[in-house]
Amino acid sequence: MMTNKEIAKTFQFLGNIMELHGENPYKIRSYQNAYINLRKLDRPLAEMSDEEIEALKGVGKAISGKIRELLDDGKMATLEKYRDMTPEGVQEMLHIKGFGPKKIRTIWKDLDVETIGELLYAVNENRLIELKGFGKKTQDQLKEQLEYYQRSKDQFHFAALEAPANAFIGQLRELLPRTKISFCSAFRRGCNILKKVEILIGWEGDPSTLFQSLYLENIQPVNNGFEATTTEGLPLCIYQCAPEDYGSKLFRYTAGEDFMQAFIEAFPAVDFRHLSVEQAVFDKAGIPYIDPALREEAWSLELARADKLPLLIEETDVKGVIHSHTNWSDGLHTLREMAEYARDQGYAYIGISDHSKSAFYANGLQPERVLSQMAEIDALNQELAPFRIFKSIESDILNDGSLDYPEDILQQFDFVIASVHSNLRMDEEKATQRLITAIENPYTTILGHPTGRLLLSRQGYPIDHKAVIDACAANGVAIELNANPYRLDLDWSWIPYALEKGVLVSINPDAHSREGIHDIHYGVISARKGGLSAKHCLNARPVEEFAAFCRSRFT
Repeated sequence: MMTNKEIAKTFQFLGNIMELHGENPYKIRSYQNAYINLRKLDRPLAEMSDEEIEALKGVGKAISGKIRELLDDGKMATLEKYRDMTPEGVQEMLHIKGFGPKKIRTIWKDLDVETIGELLYAVNENRLIELKGFGKKTQDQLKEQLEYYQRSKDQFHFAALEAPANAFIGQLRELLPRTKISFCSAFRRGCNILKKVEILIGWEGDPSTLFQSLYLENIQPVNNGFEATTTEGLPLCIYQCAPEDYGSKLFRYTAGEDFMQAFIEAFPAVDFRHLSVEQAVFDKAGIPYIDPALREEAWSLELARADKLPLLIEETDVKGVIHSHTNWSDGLHTLREMAEYARDQGYAYIGISDHSKSAFYANGLQPERVLSQMAEIDALNQELAPFRIFKSIESDILNDGSLDYPEDILQQFDFVIASVHSNLRMDEEKATQRLITAIENPYTTILGHPTGRLLLSRQGYPIDHKAVIDACAANGVAIELNANPYRLDLDWSWIPYALEKGVLVSINPDAHSREGIHDIHYGVISARKGGLSAKHCLNARPVEEFAAFCRSRFT
């Protein structure tokens, strides 16, 4: 039987979802008043007769009938009608504090955004600023609300947990200064998506002594440790072991399931217990140390046994910022501001890749604006040399696989990133052929975010990855690893095949603001999982080598 609070909240939701559809304000107000009045009742509605309910302040006959529906069936026909009319993701938005139905309706109808993840990505691309009733302040507030909402769910982007995880382990190390402490499991491996942050401590003390000092909540015991959350909502699992077993346990708790199974099968007779440092595990196995990023699947173990492990790319290896947007389209900052910021971060070059003309939602550049932007780039290159700004575009891949400009415009860019942004509901055959057609275009330099996925929000359109990568190899096209933590597309698991085929990977931040350039950090973390080295990363090349690669596509 529903409680008064549950019934009241149902009327609140009914009023909100009706407002979302622009219904009669009088009815909406009556349902919102019912919410206010019903939640204050001391006596359970379930114990009241229909006459008593109807006589309540702000109720009346119509609302009384709806309350009876809820009490008898747990459902209300009117609400179910509106639920059927509204995408689930849009309904979910109504639960975000401080984000009202009118704003949700604007985003839904004007931007065709239907999930929380799509909305967060739209915020990241500054698409809300020009909408009626929005602005930068509203957009920034909404971003905070959305990120909080995402953190409250069961899965998290790596980027959402990294900073609080680092802060927490710092506190733990201060509390236990002479103790071996390390991240382990999925967080240590740099997985794109996390359920929690796992930590191993080589300490046999009473864990309850940590709870109050670290302000932990929701504490539950698990094998060899406990789960908890911090007051900020960071989900944790902390394992304990004897200091003399620390290396063995760290190896065990870090390894992914497939990797661990392969390791056990490869060394069945070796005893890896009671090792105090992790390096000793590899020494006993007689193989080189395998970076935690590579301890996901069996192929890295095979490389280690053949002494062919790659030298993994580091963030400092990346020389240029490829794929950035300015306020010429939907970026937050000017061309000059993006260039100077990239230069000041130590990068040698930047590619300005604003949206093409078909991306009307992102203020895509018509041909005359392309030429104006190119003139600005020429002037800035004179001023900022030796720092280099490359003329680029993120060209929409149209439905037939063609690019978004005629040849006389395309040939004036230094390089072209070709990406799909529209008509995403494709089957594998259609999606794959659309991409291959774009890859075969002589002006395509880099294939952008190949599947169009948004992690935790939107599955990518299905593609034959091998066929797409093969086409890139045949046509000398690089593939983007979009470093935005909501994309990380190309998925790291396809990097080994790309490397096998000789396809370069470009770690691109898809930056829509100066700060967005720092997303290269997340791209590098993901790229390392796929075994990417600097020599196979396009934008780890010095400026002249990068320019030479771009020119090779036009000759």
